[in-house]
Amino acid sequence: MLEHTRGRSRTRARPGRRGLLARATPWLFLAVPLAFLVVFTYTPVLNMLYYSLTSWDGFGPDREFVGQANYTELFARPDLFQVFFVSLFYLASGAVQMVLALYFATVLSFDVRFRNFFKGVLFFPYLINGVAIGFVFLYFFQPGGTLDSVLGLFGARGDHLWLGDPHLVNWSLASVSLWRYLGLNFVLFLGAIQSIPGEIHEAAELDGANRWHQVRHIVLPGIRPVISLSAVLVVSGSLSAFEIPYIMTGGAGGSTTFVIQTVKLAFQFNKVGLASAAAVVLLAVVLLATWIQRLIVPDEGVDLV
Repeated sequence: MLEHTRGRSRTRARPGRRGLLARATPWLFLAVPLAFLVVFTYTPVLNMLYYSLTSWDGFGPDREFVGQANYTELFARPDLFQVFFVSLFYLASGAVQMVLALYFATVLSFDVRFRNFFKGVLFFPYLINGVAIGFVFLYFFQPGGTLDSVLGLFGARGDHLWLGDPHLVNWSLASVSLWRYLGLNFVLFLGAIQSIPGEIHEAAELDGANRWHQVRHIVLPGIRPVISLSAVLVVSGSLSAFEIPYIMTGGAGGSTTFVIQTVKLAFQFNKVGLASAAAVVLLAVVLLATWIQRLIVPDEGVDLV
């Protein structure tokens, strides 16, 4: 009788252990990603917040605590915030980029000849290293270079300072950014469009809807969350533009962005505390812009059925 009782108690204990293991299994899978997230995201952000409250040159061991002095200096110097106006060029470029990406994704989502070839052509620039793109377009925009030669075929003679003229440099750099990131938005839109069930398009065709009607009443409402995501990426990318202008001009000629200005403060003027404060301000601006955008265009569910 005693042996029978012990066997029953062991049998009851096993399901409890299995339940505990089942509850712990998701956390075991999440342990490594959460560790990476803490080590490489949240810890650097906390360090940046701490550095923004100190006067540190980035080399010495002394980090004098100065409180909000870096933020006071940052907001008291309008020249540090004037570089935000450069982001407007990239914002305009991003808006054009979204329109073009949506157009190409919509066209290539239908049965078009050589559509796989055109998909590869549109996405290929995004796969190229940004440094390589910067050096290629340096030759493209140089006076008497490729762009001037092409324009000469249409009667526009003369050499232009595309990267030296303050009135042209930001438009030139923003166009390079448009060319490079067009493929990313194109793939996002194309994947969203192809996720719409084909039966809806077939039913619309049976009801007499043409391509424009399908785009207006099926495609655009169906991919609204992806459009909102792409808009968030465009806004944050325009505020934090760095790679293309830094490689091509180094911020010369009025092409300095806020991130380039921050890098110069840290590594040229050895003002890591002030640069950290600028990075915190940029993070706050990006989060605020994203929050406002979410209020204006809420991420609602889509039901096309």
